[in-house]
Amino acid sequence: MNKMDRKRFLASAAAIGIGATGLENLKGAVSSVSGTEASGARRFWPGYDEAIVVDFLASPGYFNYPLNPPLNGEMIQNAVGSGITAVNLTVSGSDFEGTVRKISGWMDRIERFPGALVQVRTRAQLNEAKASGRLGIVFGFQDTTPFEGGLDHIATFQALGVKVTQLTYNVRNLVGDGCLEPANGGLTRYGHQVVERMNDLGMLVDVSHCGQRTTAEGIAASTVPMAITHSGCSAVAEHPRSKHDAELRALGDNGGVIGIYLMPFLTPGRVAMLDDVLNHIEHALNVCGEDHVGIGSDLSTTPIDGSEDYWSAHRQFVAGRIERGIAAPNEDPDILFTVEDLNSPRRMEMIADGLARRGHGDRVVEKVIGGNWVRLFDEIWPS
Repeated sequence: MNKMDRKRFLASAAAIGIGATGLENLKGAVSSVSGTEASGARRFWPGYDEAIVVDFLASPGYFNYPLNPPLNGEMIQNAVGSGITAVNLTVSGSDFEGTVRKISGWMDRIERFPGALVQVRTRAQLNEAKASGRLGIVFGFQDTTPFEGGLDHIATFQALGVKVTQLTYNVRNLVGDGCLEPANGGLTRYGHQVVERMNDLGMLVDVSHCGQRTTAEGIAASTVPMAITHSGCSAVAEHPRSKHDAELRALGDNGGVIGIYLMPFLTPGRVAMLDDVLNHIEHALNVCGEDHVGIGSDLSTTPIDGSEDYWSAHRQFVAGRIERGIAAPNEDPDILFTVEDLNSPRRMEMIADGLARRGHGDRVVEKVIGGNWVRLFDEIWPS
């Protein structure tokens, strides 16, 4: 989104405490801007505003940003105007205490913006988020390190609203190996205990950043459907953060869902475009089936502004990850973490439109932009 587009969007957006009429105006303003960005004036997929739209790895604040700045008016307006019903928001820290502080901080943000944000723990609360036009926030972890003090911590965090947990990040932990570990060790004994406890509590198991063996053994160990919340297809573009067809088939057989991310790992060495996202979605549909593919963008609902301040922060963020040994290949300080022609609050609508233009019917489009996640929630979560 260029600076002129952003000015038009902000000028037409309502104040933070908008009502129903203001929300419709805001949605219209964002649709107008995103339509201009995509490919000129045309009709977007008509079912978008009625659908339950789920981006199952995203944030109303900036992702992949070292300072984690507080939410501001523009971020709140983008979150509400995105048309997204709910996101899986990462609230995990490196240990128990740090994670409790992060959860507390996000609870405070939700309380400060009650007209725009609502925590989602159940299917009924997901429906409430849709009916009220607010962005539903599902608390999630991208590592099991907060559980390393004991299995009882899993129930503690579940009581705080943590509904999904990734078994490992890129490196090794007590549960198993991440995707950057050359040893490619599988699920440990403790890892099997963690999966079993999460299954019992109704906490969704996620294997997005896990290594090949941990992914395969995690899927096999789970007695209920599970998730790869944000990844891609290695058959389309080989990358350690993406999954091979055998893993995708096993996930589909398990009843789970993969969320295709909107990251440069889709196209190593260059910025990804909408067509690249659609290629990964279509491959996953072919391998897993139409009931097992969704979106987990790994982005903010606020577009990257491309300013020098943002570039500086991005380079600082990537350099820090490289220094700590947790950066995946192709995390390039000079390539932003986004998809160039989806850099819009309405990116999910644009994905829906892209799928429709490629000939996918309304049923498949609705499943990919949220329906498959909803089906998974129905199987895992209380009503």
